[in-house]
Amino acid sequence: MAEIDPAVLFDAEPVPVALVSPEMIFLAVNRAYEEMLGHSRQEVIGRDVFEVFPGGPSGEEAQAVRYSLERVLATGEVDLLPVHRYDIEVPGRPGEFEEHYWNVTTAPLRDEKGEVIGIFLQPQEVTAVLRHLRQEESPPALAEPRMPYAEAVEAHLLAQAGQLCEINQRLRHANVQERQTAEGLRKAVRQQREALADASHDLRGPLTGLLLRLQDALDDPEADPRQVLQDALHDAERLGDIVGDLLEMARLESGAPTETEPVNLSRLVAGELLRLSPKNAVTTHLDPGVIVDGSPLRLARLVANLLANAERHAHSHLEAIVSAQGGQAVLEVIDDGSGIPDADKEAVFRRFYRRSDARRSDPGGTGLGLAISRQIAQMHGGTLHAADRTDHHSGARLVLRLPLSQP
Repeated sequence: MAEIDPAVLFDAEPVPVALVSPEMIFLAVNRAYEEMLGHSRQEVIGRDVFEVFPGGPSGEEAQAVRYSLERVLATGEVDLLPVHRYDIEVPGRPGEFEEHYWNVTTAPLRDEKGEVIGIFLQPQEVTAVLRHLRQEESPPALAEPRMPYAEAVEAHLLAQAGQLCEINQRLRHANVQERQTAEGLRKAVRQQREALADASHDLRGPLTGLLLRLQDALDDPEADPRQVLQDALHDAERLGDIVGDLLEMARLESGAPTETEPVNLSRLVAGELLRLSPKNAVTTHLDPGVIVDGSPLRLARLVANLLANAERHAHSHLEAIVSAQGGQAVLEVIDDGSGIPDADKEAVFRRFYRRSDARRSDPGGTGLGLAISRQIAQMHGGTLHAADRTDHHSGARLVLRLPLSQP
């Protein structure tokens, strides 16, 4: 069997077809396209689509075609435009345009790797049919004789094209949303798996320590029972801390409603500092009357976590500042420790994330304190992030922002 040249098939296609580059430049047109334009391919190839197709204004009428070409480039899918108007310059009358209507199909040309390297453009003029439809809708006295049955069917189908395209757009939008939802679910599952792996790792340490201490005590009849019990108690407390923090994270992520009331943030910070009894020097700047709506217990935990974190990392001094700024209550907790590198400023809020210096300074920490604090801030409509110190000294600066209570 003789091989057929694809270029010959392209040129012999009875409907107008053009090949356009990703830069919207004509690469090839067939004979039917030449006839539709009234120009030879030598006059067309190498020119911008909107200088030629099919001629005329380049405003809103051309935008529909441009959007269709861009959608094909972005999605790699065939796109069908509804019937739309695109006027053509009247031959021999420069600047004078005649009303025309078109259906346009755009489709991708892919390379071996599946990348879109070109776009097929197939316009079909439906001006005559649209004019028939308008005559059908005119008063009987002005209507022309009814069109033949085949043309009437074609007109009816074209009249439904706009509705079909609208449905197609809705389906495409729904498909995008479905993909986004699926990706969100995959991300959530991945995060849950990572959290489970991290929790298993952190639980394994104190469990293994507890088992080894008890086994050593059984193997060594001269072991000090009190020391064994103290070590076992320490491991049990560590387990309790991890389990308690995991339960709190689960409650926060469930979004369960909690009772709220006006909370004086400055008083709350002052109270938590008294409970903490920090070993480092403390400076406070607590503006009075900074009120937020929230859960006193959870906000107290948030503040306690931030202060305890600063106490662990401070060399000699920590600072707490409460102020009202632009409709928000702002708490800044600052220490003079080694600080948080830029690369870790977001990572420190991940569950079980603990930098090496944190593990050295507080081996018993759970790595959940800042993650829980951010969750509490978000459930109160606020934010929590790590920022640079404004005085250019070393150390960390954690900034909490919550909406001020409305009177």
